[in-house]
Amino acid sequence: MSDSKDSLTYADAGVDIDKANVFVDAIKKIASRTPRSGVMGEIGGFGGLYSLNMAEYKRPVLVSSTDGVGTKLKIAFMMDKHDTIGIDLVAMCVNDVAVQGAKPLFFLDYLAMGELNSRVAEDIVKGVAEGCCQSQCALIGGETAEMPGLYRKSEYDLAGFSVGIVDNDKIVDSSEIRVGHKLVGIASSGLHSNGFSLVRKVCFDVLKLKVDSHIPEFGKTLGEELLTPTKIYTEIILRLIKDLPIHGLAHITGGGIEDNIVRVLPSSVNVEIKRGSWNIPPVFKFLKEAGNIKETEMWRTFNNGIGLIAVVPADAAPDVVARVSGMNEKAYIIGEVVQAKKTDDKRVKWL
Repeated sequence: MSDSKDSLTYADAGVDIDKANVFVDAIKKIASRTPRSGVMGEIGGFGGLYSLNMAEYKRPVLVSSTDGVGTKLKIAFMMDKHDTIGIDLVAMCVNDVAVQGAKPLFFLDYLAMGELNSRVAEDIVKGVAEGCCQSQCALIGGETAEMPGLYRKSEYDLAGFSVGIVDNDKIVDSSEIRVGHKLVGIASSGLHSNGFSLVRKVCFDVLKLKVDSHIPEFGKTLGEELLTPTKIYTEIILRLIKDLPIHGLAHITGGGIEDNIVRVLPSSVNVEIKRGSWNIPPVFKFLKEAGNIKETEMWRTFNNGIGLIAVVPADAAPDVVARVSGMNEKAYIIGEVVQAKKTDDKRVKWL
């Protein structure tokens, strides 16, 4: 037994409860910027409360999703810039909810740090709140954990959780996808939040670049390009499904176009995608050449400029493109649904 007469505290072990309480008060103010009807109470309770307006739905179905940001966080650490990474966090969750036709209702976040840095943590939550505003959902709660010994003092990890709602007969479940349907690709904002372990290897191990290195192809620094937030497609999706026959939606995340489009296809069909039918942003060409990355690896790792794919009847495809363009976004007809054959070794064929 120790002979020390000093009385140890939780703060001596690296966890400052008083600092955490002050931070919760700051979060309350930030969360108040994301109001939505249905929110009950405020952040700080044991659970977030949300009242559903059941009169709006005949057979309401809740849709949930959870995700993180991955090693894109490393870029935020390197730049000491933390006010956009929360947008990525929200995007990775609410996009997965919206592609099933659901309207995001509320969001919760989980932030784990080696040592609570109030400036950094507030910037992170401000980004989360901005993502919630863009997706029209409420930030109703979360958890901030101080974990000395598990994370370095200057590092943290993030996870997000979103819940949305859709009427049962309006779920985008791919059941109406048929041969002859077209694929409409909607542009990404860049890398989004996937493939960053490979990105970091190419940029920092192979090329020996710094985050403040100016890249002529980008017209900005490397760090600025890499931290471009993931596009939130919620409003685009909800406006499209309101008026147009959208029979399938794929959020293009880890695994690229090939892995994600297959997730929404009935087993009886495959797809053909035409190379060159959209503009691939410079960052992807830069990575491919600098890392000597094979084309097949590029397609299975990155979104290559397409962050969302809508599967629609052929006669509706031009209207979908026009509607997306009217929202100041870029869309392209990039492929077609074809009959699956027993001899097909892959479900996605590149033309």
